[in-house]
Amino acid sequence: MSVPLLDLEAQYREIDSELESEVLRVIRSGHYIKGPEMLRLEEELAAYCDCRRGVSCASGTDALLLSLMALGVGPGDEVVTTPYTFFATAGSISRLGARPVFVDIEPESCNIDPGLIGAALTPRTKAILPVHLYGQCADMEPILKLGVEKNIPVIEDAAQSIGALYRGRKAGSMGTVGCFSFFPSKNLGGAGDGGLMTVNDDGLAEKLIILREHGARPKYYHSVIGINSRLDALQAAILLVKFPHLERWHEGRRRNAAYYDENLSGLDLITPRIRKDCLSVFNQYVIRTPRRDALKKHLDQSGIGNTIYYPVPLHLQQCFSRLGYRPGDLPEAERAARETLAIPIYPQLTEEQLEEVVSAIMDFYK
Repeated sequence: MSVPLLDLEAQYREIDSELESEVLRVIRSGHYIKGPEMLRLEEELAAYCDCRRGVSCASGTDALLLSLMALGVGPGDEVVTTPYTFFATAGSISRLGARPVFVDIEPESCNIDPGLIGAALTPRTKAILPVHLYGQCADMEPILKLGVEKNIPVIEDAAQSIGALYRGRKAGSMGTVGCFSFFPSKNLGGAGDGGLMTVNDDGLAEKLIILREHGARPKYYHSVIGINSRLDALQAAILLVKFPHLERWHEGRRRNAAYYDENLSGLDLITPRIRKDCLSVFNQYVIRTPRRDALKKHLDQSGIGNTIYYPVPLHLQQCFSRLGYRPGDLPEAERAARETLAIPIYPQLTEEQLEEVVSAIMDFYK
């Protein structure tokens, strides 16, 4: 039996009639940009994230970019972040002419190490940008404390972690801005790109709204230079159909993670380490082993979906060579890039599929 890394068709089959009805309704309405679907989605997701306001946009990348723009990040500024994440985190910083300053990660969570952030701050630091990787929040208390002490805003990259908890607080509710992605592979994914920013400051929310619409308010009157980044009504309608199922899907992912934790114990690999004060939503289930490449080859041959998040840490990407980082500078991120491998975790996995994944991994170690 082959097992895909992600099966969006299985998710679709659970809610196909409702999805198709809503899509057809929006198409027939003739209103495709913004509209009541977008406003309702912003309100419901803001409430879910325990935030005052939600501002949607065209992608998770744009959520990061708009947040940085709203906080005045520009040429000559620095933003402290992690090197072990999707490219958009640092790419958004660089697009504004600012410099990403990379801080190494904790080996157990693969999230940014808060104990290293202080030494990376300079008078040019304009923001701190932690990532809640794989569905688990970063250790936010020391990061937030540092932000308050130094008067530096904290932007949460929560693209992989909608609904995750840190000491009872929702991802995206703790910093100045929370940034989410609705890329199809996310726990709450659309049928294309989409994003959201969560804030507790009405003034900042209004600034984000203006920036996402070319800096115009009213229409055709531009007070600032913004971008075009609106969530279309079709994506909002699809997300509104999926949203009521999100907590159930989270539970399915946690159930599958517990199955792996139990059945992969005793093998020469490390299963995900979840902090006691965190509740993960397992956007990915990532194992670690020094024999990663050989295991990946075995799983490929066995028909078990898998992928590497992430094969090259950002500080060693060619496009960031101008920053002057060298191999060995951030050893934990570099080691994670050599050892990590994601296996199927989506909630629609059957018991037989879970057994197949575990069997293939055990066969490798035998």
